[in-house]
Amino acid sequence: MAMTPEGRERPLVKQEPGGGDLALINAVCPGITVTGPAPEDTADGHGFDDMWGPVGTMVRGYSGDPEIRFRAAAGGGLTGLATFLLESGRVERIAHVTADPDRPMRSRATVSSTPAEVLAASGSRYGPAAPLVDFMALLEDGKSFAFVGKPCDVDAIRALEQRDPRVAALCKVKLALVCGGASELSKSGNILARHGVAEDEVTLFRYRGYGNPGATRIETRDGRAFQYTYNEMWDDESAWQLQFRCKICPDPIGEHADIAVLDCWPGGGPTGEDAGFNAFVTRTAAGDAVFSAAVDAGAIIVTDAVTERELDDYQPHQVRKKRALHWRLKAMADAGALTPRFERLRIESFAAPEGSEVAARNRDGMADRIAQGKTSEPEARRELHA
Repeated sequence: MAMTPEGRERPLVKQEPGGGDLALINAVCPGITVTGPAPEDTADGHGFDDMWGPVGTMVRGYSGDPEIRFRAAAGGGLTGLATFLLESGRVERIAHVTADPDRPMRSRATVSSTPAEVLAASGSRYGPAAPLVDFMALLEDGKSFAFVGKPCDVDAIRALEQRDPRVAALCKVKLALVCGGASELSKSGNILARHGVAEDEVTLFRYRGYGNPGATRIETRDGRAFQYTYNEMWDDESAWQLQFRCKICPDPIGEHADIAVLDCWPGGGPTGEDAGFNAFVTRTAAGDAVFSAAVDAGAIIVTDAVTERELDDYQPHQVRKKRALHWRLKAMADAGALTPRFERLRIESFAAPEGSEVAARNRDGMADRIAQGKTSEPEARRELHA
């Protein structure tokens, strides 16, 4: 994987893949196709919601470990679950991401085998991240593991699971954050440029954590420090600098995960700092079993149940995207642009109605993006930023 000049992490093709490898890439890549869970396959006792897909247990809560709750993002939900999976012996390792120790503004894939390693990697990471870069090596190692990542990563794992029996045998639990999209690295680079800081001067780039939501904090080798509140970083959705695939994401809510974990601020954003809470949604029988055991062990503290419509309120941008997606994809198809295949994700049935302002704005906005060349990658380069 290499960082492009636009701040996107992309595969650097050293040689053309063989026919079998290319066929497998095309079959599992969520940039090409995503097929959602079938309603008829929903686990016993679960519901199925047009917006949220398969839903089992839906609650608010937080990590039972006060240090995890403070240091990790929000209430430490994902870190708490990952730690519990290791401590209970359910898995031997956790595959996730961490700050690159040499370039802490960036993220890299990592594998943790102790709770201390999981905690050291905790906290939200914004920008490009490729947690699956070593996934095949994990399968070859033959040790059990849990995965923590973006919904698109989990979609890829589920697609591979249908073709490689090692996935189900070894990747015991799939945990997903409910994702607002992966920004380009330039979003973070602009913050450094504002202060005249070069990336190689940075010793800490903490996006979130140490409180909820916690400040974005930057520290440099010469002792300077800069902080931004969550709202200063993310309140303006138009300035998120999301990668294009995220603007047409059909599953930012982790429908293929065993457990999806999300921020749960009423209205969609924080009004200040709090002690830290997450919402948890179990989606499979495996997710039910893990979550119930984590609660029984005190690894997760549950405060109250939530409903699907409360999830809408916590994540209003997800609802807006779901209503817009059909019209964005239609504009791509009408223009003859490369368009992914998204199935069983209720994109058409949930879409804003024909003739509505939402439909027109998203269809016309996508047409403008296509005309400006914003929906495709620049032609392959030989020289990329390593």
